[in-house]
Amino acid sequence: MGAERDYTVTVSKKEVVAAVLPLQEHWLPFSNLDLLLPAVDVGVFFCYKKAVGVGDAMSFGSMVSVLKKAMAQALVSYYAFASEVVPNTVGEPELVCNNRGVDFIEAYADVELRNLDLHNPDESIEGKLVPKKKQGVLSVQATELRCGGLVVACTFDHRIADAYSANMFLVSWAEMARSKSISVVPSFRRSLLNPRRPGRIDPSLDHMYMPISSLPPPKQHHQATDQLISRIYYIAAEQLNELQSLACSNGYKRTKIESFSAFLWKMVALVAAKDDDSEVTKMGIVVDGRGRLGEGDKDRASLMSCYFGNVLSIPYGSQRVNELIERPLSWVANQVHNFLDQAVTKEHFLGLIDWVEAHRPEPALAKIYSNGSDDGPAFVVSSGQRSPVSKVDFGWGCPVFGSYHFPWGGDAGYVMPMPSPAREGDWVVYMHLFKRQLDLIETEASHVFRPLTFDYLDFSGSN
Repeated sequence: MGAERDYTVTVSKKEVVAAVLPLQEHWLPFSNLDLLLPAVDVGVFFCYKKAVGVGDAMSFGSMVSVLKKAMAQALVSYYAFASEVVPNTVGEPELVCNNRGVDFIEAYADVELRNLDLHNPDESIEGKLVPKKKQGVLSVQATELRCGGLVVACTFDHRIADAYSANMFLVSWAEMARSKSISVVPSFRRSLLNPRRPGRIDPSLDHMYMPISSLPPPKQHHQATDQLISRIYYIAAEQLNELQSLACSNGYKRTKIESFSAFLWKMVALVAAKDDDSEVTKMGIVVDGRGRLGEGDKDRASLMSCYFGNVLSIPYGSQRVNELIERPLSWVANQVHNFLDQAVTKEHFLGLIDWVEAHRPEPALAKIYSNGSDDGPAFVVSSGQRSPVSKVDFGWGCPVFGSYHFPWGGDAGYVMPMPSPAREGDWVVYMHLFKRQLDLIETEASHVFRPLTFDYLDFSGSN
């Protein structure tokens, strides 16, 4: 059978899972870096083959019981995910940690795991396997498939957690399910991200971030088909190595994420040149600041490594379309490296914290996300190389596939490459770009971007 998009999902049960121990209600402020995030939800899902057990030991009901019990235990440490977001007296969001709990949905999908159309998640995953979060901070859905396989999916408020924090929780939840102690106890010590007195703000931050009162008018799309859609691709290690080789020149070493991003930037420029009168295109790359903020202080580094919240910055570059097309990949990779270089320092993140403090309580956001009517195409690459797919084992084996799912609704695209669970060095890449951009990428770079099917994943044994 081929890939299926159109299938029925039946919800059988909804309930709220709270922390197993009572928690004293308290308020947890957003850090200055949390305040830079818009109110958007992020999805993540994991696919499991049919579990092989004795009798009904691995029935859907028993697996759901394991998931719920382990979640109630994990929420004792990760209580932020059992909380609610409320405005404070000046209108800024804060967390009230009241053990409201997590909405947990049980469902059945009339589809075989191996026939899920993962290449087109908007039709096969969105609104079916990844839950819509209606209340609270986190929602979870466990879906039994026709073949006995299982999909476990979460949707969480990005203002509460970045991918690093969500990954910590997912691994801890799985450890609890296997009756292990959690390996990382999260820290909510907001003082780690306190602003300096007086603050020191580099002028470059005004280029990267803006108060929402300065937002440009919405971008006007010229074509009826001009819409952002999601697709998932598979990239072999050999192709990544080739891109990296082409991106390195004159003794300069470029990382795989720099090389991949440079190649993708060239592809987007090709679309812009064919499509309209755009003269420039912008690309941002998400940088995690935990390692930077811990530099030079062993204790602080240890605390930052388990800090729960957002510790992100999004530097970006803007280049003329014709230059991106005409110049070699190594030149584009150098431009990527140069704009990244300014944001991979301790001083950059300390300055960003101070910048937010200077603009509070007015909300602000990264400029790359505010793609106005006069701007060319823009997109953001967020490296998901720490995605813990192989560690999200609840006791019935590792996932055969896992991916973030982030059709966030803005005008800028979003791309997240993650390690493949099937073969070391290969990537799975979630891409949320305009349809015309993805169509050209599939035409011009089919040797690199292969539409994801389960043929690329490990499907030995039962399905």
